[in-house]
Amino acid sequence: MPPEPLLADRARGQRSPVAELRAVDKIYGSGAGLVRALDQLDLTVRKGDYLAVMGASGSGKSTAMNILGCLDRPSSGSYHLNGNAVEDLDDDALADLRNQQLGFVFQQFHLLPHATALENVMLPMIYAGLSPQQRRDKAREALDRVGLGERMQNKPNQLSGGQQQRVAIARAIINQPALLLADEPTGALDSRTTDDVLNLFDALHDQGITLVLVTHEDDVAARAERVAHFRDGRVERWDGGTHDFKPT
Repeated sequence: MPPEPLLADRARGQRSPVAELRAVDKIYGSGAGLVRALDQLDLTVRKGDYLAVMGASGSGKSTAMNILGCLDRPSSGSYHLNGNAVEDLDDDALADLRNQQLGFVFQQFHLLPHATALENVMLPMIYAGLSPQQRRDKAREALDRVGLGERMQNKPNQLSGGQQQRVAIARAIINQPALLLADEPTGALDSRTTDDVLNLFDALHDQGITLVLVTHEDDVAARAERVAHFRDGRVERWDGGTHDFKPT
């Protein structure tokens, strides 16, 4: 009988891919000023994954996150999200894709300061064609899901940092994204609040959400199933799980 990690890897390999980067380059500038932020990057995120991405400044991790989030385009190579080619979509199609299939959580919470928690969470659904009552009902459900059912009418300045991040997470999952992307989501939080937010990510992952998290903190990355360590625009090494990475 194979050891447990191999069994887990085999089961994971049977999950369908959500995001696939193949031979992705990202180049800025030209000539002497050319910077290769990503260098022939291959990366697969499968349904139900919890992946942490680490690396020094300039390693390419944030560039990879921006491409996964359709906030930037690869210079070459391909990106498929749920089987659909992304790299050639126009700006309007990319905006629709971000709204419908991606959720974002950032270090800074990016909440509207004069809107309530409920109104902040309702915002992405305005573009989804739902009625005002449907938006309100779904936002209430999402805030309950992150433990803020009693704070729906509070504005951001009436919430702690951890509570604001929970509002941001509720907003990120409101449209049931295929992929949740978190960029240094605990960077502005103290250690106790960090644990609360990471426990929430654990719970969302247990409920089936596919999660990619960028962090520079080892204890945060340790919560993930797999850790990809970036260097010079590539994955230098992996910790844990099946890698879906072709070494060079």
